[in-house]
Amino acid sequence: MEQLEKVTLKLKANVYFDGGVVSHTVITADGERKTVGLIRKGEYHFTTDAPERMDIISGTCRVKLAGEKDWKTYSAGAGFNVAEKSAFDIAVDTGLAEYLCSFLN
Repeated sequence: MEQLEKVTLKLKANVYFDGGVVSHTVITADGERKTVGLIRKGEYHFTTDAPERMDIISGTCRVKLAGEKDWKTYSAGAGFNVAEKSAFDIAVDTGLAEYLCSFLN
């Protein structure tokens, strides 16, 4: 995916971990909420309220979902789902990773 069509962009950034993860919220014409952002080098822990789909747009990251022992690597074009009321760890070892998060409920 290269772009989203017919969306409303929230100008105020979502800033996490002192700027380690930064995103902007977009609302599609159908009312779907998504965030698009970047993850700097580092390791971060997130919790979820709603189920999510994380698609990696560029770069590479490692992810460990709640309850799993092993990290999995995701590069541009790959993605993963996170259950509602869950958590995941995400790490970027070099450079940046860019992502699109879609809220699935």
